[in-house]
Amino acid sequence: MTTQAAKQTPPREPLTQERVLQAALGLADEGGLGSLSMRKLGQALGVEAMAVYYHFANKDEVIDGIVDLVFAEVDLPATGMDWKVAMRRRAMSLYDVLLRHRWAIGIMESRRNPGSANLRHHDAVIGNLRAAGFNSPMVAHAYSLLDGYIYGFALTKMSIPFETPEEVEAVTESMVQPAQVNEYPHLSAFVSEHIMLPGYDFADEFEYGLGLILDGIERALNES
Repeated sequence: MTTQAAKQTPPREPLTQERVLQAALGLADEGGLGSLSMRKLGQALGVEAMAVYYHFANKDEVIDGIVDLVFAEVDLPATGMDWKVAMRRRAMSLYDVLLRHRWAIGIMESRRNPGSANLRHHDAVIGNLRAAGFNSPMVAHAYSLLDGYIYGFALTKMSIPFETPEEVEAVTESMVQPAQVNEYPHLSAFVSEHIMLPGYDFADEFEYGLGLILDGIERALNES
C-alpha cells in the first residue's frame, strides 16, 4: 500500500531561485515588504525556511532579487528609437509597473547589489540619450528630471484617497462643505468646475506633465 501510494504522489517541484523570487514578489505585492520574511517565504513555498536560505543568504538578497524582477517589467528604449519617444514609453511603462508593485517605489534606486535587469535598464536609458547627442551632464539632468517626476507622481497617485468617480465625489464633498464655499472660493470653484466633471481622472495629469518635461529637456538639449 505504501509503495503504491508513493507511486501516485506527484514529485514535488524543485525549489529554485526563480520560484523563491516569484513567491517573494507575490508576498510583497499583497502585503508590502513588511509581510516578507524567510519564514513566510518557506510557508508560501511549502518548505522549511532553511530551504530558502540555501538559495538566498538573507532577506536583503531576496529584496535585491524582486527589485530586479520589477525592473525587468519596464520597457527598455529600443536601439535607434527617437529619444523622446523612448523616454515617453519608458516613463509610461515605469509608472504602470510602480502602481502594480507599490512596495517598490521607495527602494528601486537604493540597492547596493543591483541585478542584471536593474543595470541593463539604466544602461539602456543612458545609451539612448547619449546616442541622441546628450553629453554626460545633460544625461544626468534628463534622468533626474524624468525619474523625479515619475516616482513622485506615482507616489502621489498611490496616496490620494479616491479611485472611482463615486469616491471622488464622496471625498470632495467631505473636504468642502456647501457652507464653506465663501470661505474657500478658489478651491470650491476648482472642485466643481474640474474635479467633479464626468470622466475626471487624476492619472490623466501624468502624460500632460511628462510632455512638458520632455519638451523642456529638448529645448535645453538644443541650447547646450
